[in-house]
Amino acid sequence: MFLEIRHVTEYHYATPVRESVMELWMQPKRSSLQRLIRFDLALEPSAQLFSYADPFGNAVHHFDVPRPHDRLTIEARSTVETKAPAALPLALSHEEWTRLDSDVVKGECFDFLKPHGFGRSTQALKAFIQGQGLEALRQKDPLSTVIGLSKTIYQQFEYQAGVTDAESPIDKALEAGRGVCQDFAHIMIAICRGWDIPARYVSGYLLTDRDQTGDRSDPDASHAWLEVYLPSLGWIGIDPTNDALAGERHIIVAIGRDYTDVPPSRGVFKGETQSQLAVGVSVRQAQSAVHEPEYLKLARPAFPPPGRRRQTSSNLLHDQQQQQQQQ
Repeated sequence: MFLEIRHVTEYHYATPVRESVMELWMQPKRSSLQRLIRFDLALEPSAQLFSYADPFGNAVHHFDVPRPHDRLTIEARSTVETKAPAALPLALSHEEWTRLDSDVVKGECFDFLKPHGFGRSTQALKAFIQGQGLEALRQKDPLSTVIGLSKTIYQQFEYQAGVTDAESPIDKALEAGRGVCQDFAHIMIAICRGWDIPARYVSGYLLTDRDQTGDRSDPDASHAWLEVYLPSLGWIGIDPTNDALAGERHIIVAIGRDYTDVPPSRGVFKGETQSQLAVGVSVRQAQSAVHEPEYLKLARPAFPPPGRRRQTSSNLLHDQQQQQQQQ
């Protein structure tokens, strides 16, 4: 499947800032199931881009705008070809638990087994596991366990944006019974790691069609899911937001321990002003791309009255943990 992605991020400042320094995780990964055909980044004001690979092998782009500006626009365009993964067996042998307990798996997947950031157990999570009787899932083989866990999260949580934000711990979604894909991925990651199943956070996009597929994901936002490691199968993508295995409609951008490893953008600016963010995302099949539709909701935001607290460069105001949640 050929897919085109357009991701536009705009920062507006009430008064000009002196400088902006940013890092971006927006370039889709290359893999056996995902071919990156094109990736372009456009910046306004213009700036020189540098790139590097982070510790997890993700492409990171860095830039500095060293002159005054009252708006910063980042537009990422990608074209990828995705393939459907091989069909999974209905179940695995119970010996898979023994393989997961091996020193080899524990060594190779160390970063994705230990608690980190949002992917850690809490009292609220323990209560959820007990209340749903989830420990019974561990009596099954590991593949059936993770598929059953994904279904439970899908059934027990309502999808609703605005209940949590990018900095919300999993307890907020657990207490509300609602949240977005970022919350559901972190909850499942924490449970899997507690059960000694390696799990990693995946940031990316999803080709969404609510009318035909029943997807709960927001078509105007980036997406998040997780991958679990099973020795007999390798890394398996699971999307608890939509109770589905990751397939050719899922576009992987970056992998990490949790959201804080791979926000779409992160940075700081120099200055003392009010900052507002607008984001627009579109994913569509390439063969239907005849013209540019008006799909980006980027209305210029209104700033609060001057008397309110002003933000300074000491705040990580560009950090998407504050302003851009993966939905």
